[in-house]
Amino acid sequence: MILNWLYLDLNSYFASVEQQLQKHLRNKPIAIVPIMTDATCAIAASYEAKAYGVKTGTMIYEAKKLCPELICVEAKHENYVAYHHKILAEIDKYIPIEIIASIDEVACKLIGNQKQEEQASQLAKNIKKGLQKNVGTYIRCSIGIAPNRFLAKTASNLEKPDGLQILYSKDIPERIKHFKLSDLTGIVKAMVYRFNKSGILSIPELYNITPKHMRKIWGNVQGEKFWHMLRGEEITDIKTERKTIGHSHVLEPKWRKIKLAEKVMSRLLLKAASRLRRMNYYSSRLSLSIKTEKGLRLEDKSTFYRACDNKKLLEESRKIWKNLIKNKKIIKIKKISVTLYKLEKKNELQPSLFENFDKKIILNTNRFEKISQTMDTINSRFGRDSVTLGEIPNKIKSFSGTRIAFTRIPAKQEFHE
Repeated sequence: MILNWLYLDLNSYFASVEQQLQKHLRNKPIAIVPIMTDATCAIAASYEAKAYGVKTGTMIYEAKKLCPELICVEAKHENYVAYHHKILAEIDKYIPIEIIASIDEVACKLIGNQKQEEQASQLAKNIKKGLQKNVGTYIRCSIGIAPNRFLAKTASNLEKPDGLQILYSKDIPERIKHFKLSDLTGIVKAMVYRFNKSGILSIPELYNITPKHMRKIWGNVQGEKFWHMLRGEEITDIKTERKTIGHSHVLEPKWRKIKLAEKVMSRLLLKAASRLRRMNYYSSRLSLSIKTEKGLRLEDKSTFYRACDNKKLLEESRKIWKNLIKNKKIIKIKKISVTLYKLEKKNELQPSLFENFDKKIILNTNRFEKISQTMDTINSRFGRDSVTLGEIPNKIKSFSGTRIAFTRIPAKQEFHE
């Protein structure tokens, strides 16, 4: 079978970037943490730390028991995004990138003679050499090559760090029989439970069931698609449109009082509003949810005429905030989430009857949009929160920076929003 995909997975990415940037961290066991406290968990670990059993999700107080020499490094997400774009530029010299799966994983479609094993293997080696030479000697990757993207991703997990593996359909399930079910992309903890309940405990057992049986266990057509992907067949992805823009934050203890928490909420809203404008969207619905220190969860929503300016969205968020905390006897808030949805692209807006009845409101809306866009420009040029609506205390600025999520890679501009 012809090889169609090359999948590149960067090894211990956050930790590798820190070791590239900071010489004293090289060849040392390090853990990347969101904040400098033993009460948090590692969001990444170097291979030197992994040798001691420290991995993503390990609590730091446990990690230090496993590895007393562990060095904790506070995450610098802007650096990881900057290196992400350097890496993309380097890969693009050799082959176009088809899919950016995450901050540290990309998939490329092989073309022409690249589909042959020898040429595909040489291409992978050239990419590795290019990353080492032009991005950094501590930026390593594992590359998998296979007939479809699913098996290419699976192949990239066969050898870490710095691996290169080619996986054909005929190699399945033999070459991956040592994998756990959860090692296959798409099989989450709940799905492992379903398979185990059906008597399927291993990869060979999974491979030998019928498409209908796979669909029944999965609970929908995705199970049947998975059966075909496991055999190297191409399955077309369905492209989805963006439905929400939002931010959430777990507050430090000193920021959990109502008045201070409201300032955090406002900052999250302004950040989401800036992203909304940069992506050329309008929103007509806002959701705000909070979780108290005692575990109480509260949520409320607001519907309004489409908007993207700071003034309108901030007004709506404050209305919801007052309603949420009213008569609830809330003392301290632990987590806040702000979500803008019912999104419309600016170039796809439909005329509204409302516009014909009150042109004064429309003129004001346009004015507030321009003011908000001007604020975005100033913050982009001079740094986040150079200009904002209302008071943003200096100490709040430390929390409001952009973070990288598994499902989303921030644009460079977000670090100024």
